[in-house]
Amino acid sequence: MTVYKRLLWRSLQICQRHTPAVPNCRVEAYSTSKISKLRTSLYRPAAALLHRQQRSFANSAKRQPTGQEAPSAQAYISSGILSGKKSLVDVKKVIMIGSGGLSIGQAGEFDYSGSQALKALKEANVSSVLINPNIATIQTDHKLADEVYYLPVTPEYVTYVIEKERPDGILLTFGGQTALNLGVKMEEMGIFEQYGVKVLGTSIKTLRTSEDRDLFAKALKEINIPIAESIAVSTVDEALAAAEEIGYPIISRSAYALGGLGSGFAENEEELKNLSSRSLTLSPQILIEGSLKGWKELEYEVVRDASNNCITVCNMENFDPLGTHTGDSIVVAPSQTLSDEEYHMLRTSAIKIVRHLGVVGECNVQYALQPDGLDYRVIEVNARLSRSSALASKATGYPLAYTAAKIGLGHTLPELPNAVTKTTTANFEPSLDYIVTKIPRWDLSKFQHVKRDIGSSMKSVGEVMAIGRTFEESFQKAIRQVDPKFVGFQGDKFDDLDEVLRNPTDRRWLA
Repeated sequence: MTVYKRLLWRSLQICQRHTPAVPNCRVEAYSTSKISKLRTSLYRPAAALLHRQQRSFANSAKRQPTGQEAPSAQAYISSGILSGKKSLVDVKKVIMIGSGGLSIGQAGEFDYSGSQALKALKEANVSSVLINPNIATIQTDHKLADEVYYLPVTPEYVTYVIEKERPDGILLTFGGQTALNLGVKMEEMGIFEQYGVKVLGTSIKTLRTSEDRDLFAKALKEINIPIAESIAVSTVDEALAAAEEIGYPIISRSAYALGGLGSGFAENEEELKNLSSRSLTLSPQILIEGSLKGWKELEYEVVRDASNNCITVCNMENFDPLGTHTGDSIVVAPSQTLSDEEYHMLRTSAIKIVRHLGVVGECNVQYALQPDGLDYRVIEVNARLSRSSALASKATGYPLAYTAAKIGLGHTLPELPNAVTKTTTANFEPSLDYIVTKIPRWDLSKFQHVKRDIGSSMKSVGEVMAIGRTFEESFQKAIRQVDPKFVGFQGDKFDDLDEVLRNPTDRRWLA
């Protein structure tokens, strides 16, 4: 008798023996024939299940090795199923523009992006030429780029390198705002057309639309995406007139500027006059728009290829409300306070914007969201790799810069391998089961008589990133990285705590 038979038979014997003895119970007497039928009905399903398991195990044990390898992304690509692989951009040599010297808002993040792009070019057997005067970078190592020119990132020097190297293409979206502004200027000068240089990835037209505040506002109105009421101006008098039309308080944003340079809030005419006069010395155009100070600020990292495949890789939420520059704000990924409806509303909007603008590669969409409703506004779109892109890459494991470079060469998302699993494709949206917190680092204490206020212009010189299962864990890890003398949520002493919370400074996170 098998183990199952013995167990079943013993159980039935126990039931038959003890059931009549249970007090205060309604007892039904079972005859021997009834017990036999019950035993059969219990045994047959168990026996059938055991038989199926044994048969399945026996078959798997007897299966002979076939010699076939497990499915891989490379095999999937080489199978020829994907037609996108046949339409790669025909380039043999590509120039990549670096971000130049270190400055606030433009430093190691773009070294990371550029290094990833150079690795992608090397994998594709495309000769790379790098222009970057900053020797304190990884990308200027000759192991990554085939040729390195330590020259200023200006149209004159880049034209000289183009004349000498005769490249087929140029990458502009991996060198921050410096490279982007350079590309727009050289296109206007006709340099690219003169030497037959293709702009890989996002076109100059899209770059110009995303940077020119007036063109950007018109483009988003075409697809009914809400933006803050704004007017583009180029003189102080025009700025004052625009503010009167919109109504105070207002925010002034500079076009073609990095790190919120020249931007700020104005409560009255006198403040706007001082702000706009400074802004126009840094940028040829500023945008006067209604203030949304106090709204939530969020970002979505979006990737799109030339075949219109589009995904959102990561969404991030600023710990500080709108009014503090993203580079000066604590950032959490993924977002922690959005409802499912809010998340998908902004995700759908981001994909719609990126497809309408025609971005090819990676870009960053920034939003302002009403704290107690579904009203939102698009703040800006960076049609290039940004500081947030480096953070999102490290937070999710998705190599945004590497993927963007491959897309620039003509690849599509479904044909690129997933960098994490190695067996699926890059056309997926990562799902995080952990929390990433970024805290900026300032060095304002090194300077005397400097204003420690933080606002719409970036002042931080670095940042730390921490990973944890909860926000509290990752936030306290980040605190210990920023300043080792703090072990977590200790805080500090302030003469006027309300004032510190109302007007943020570089020490706000201690309040």
